[in-house]
Amino acid sequence: MTRPLKSVRWHIVTVSYNSARDLGDHWATVALPDGVRWTVVDNASNDDSVEIARNLGATVIPLERNIGFGAANNVGARSVEAEYIVFANPDVLVDTSTLSSFETTFSTGDDLVLAPQLLNPDGSAQPSGRSFPTLASKLKNRLPDAARRDYQITAREGEQRYVSWFIGAAVVMTMKTYRLLPWDERFFVYYEDSDLGLRAWKSGHRVVLDGSIRWIHAWARETAGFNPRAWKLEIASMAKFYSRYPHLLLPNRIAALFHPERRYVGRLVGDVEVGR
Repeated sequence: MTRPLKSVRWHIVTVSYNSARDLGDHWATVALPDGVRWTVVDNASNDDSVEIARNLGATVIPLERNIGFGAANNVGARSVEAEYIVFANPDVLVDTSTLSSFETTFSTGDDLVLAPQLLNPDGSAQPSGRSFPTLASKLKNRLPDAARRDYQITAREGEQRYVSWFIGAAVVMTMKTYRLLPWDERFFVYYEDSDLGLRAWKSGHRVVLDGSIRWIHAWARETAGFNPRAWKLEIASMAKFYSRYPHLLLPNRIAALFHPERRYVGRLVGDVEVGR
């Protein structure tokens, strides 16, 4: 087993798979100050992802085969000893000047899993937070905005909101928390972020979308159109997810009864104190 590198304060982990364009577009301007290390785990890309990431200052771990999103995140996370860790996709513009703000929030309690409020390139807010991932909510999320309003959660500037989970494009936690909540490698891709949020709440952590920290995310969901391979992977992960959480197949109001955190999800941090 490869020994972890010398400890740093912040470790940013990015999983790439044919991500050369996204890396070049979104990481060329990302500052990597002292105490911040960036690791790219490449899932056997066929393009120039490895070369571009190295040229941009990343430590690259090239894999011989595509082992999946969660598994590759774990490879990266375990390669460096750090105090805090960020998991950020290639299409996310990480503002490292905001990392100190995350530290301030963590100082209120290390039982947190955080995410920045993600923005579209035009500056509008992405619904990066989510309520309970019931099958009904997941299906409604494919419909027009009105049908999914109760499922999608955003945090205005300066707000922090409890969420059930957030999309895995940008996730922030202490390494202490990561060791308790590594990514579940049984999900090759998709639903691993839903699972992480549910496991975090179940283990006594709080899952918070931080609207005071706002990063750009050039979101391009593969299953938004007709991509047979992407749909096949999503359906496979969906089957695993709902076999683990069968109560989420029930109607929303009934499914929520299985989750004590239902009292907090969607509400502002500060308006309600989570019992610990």
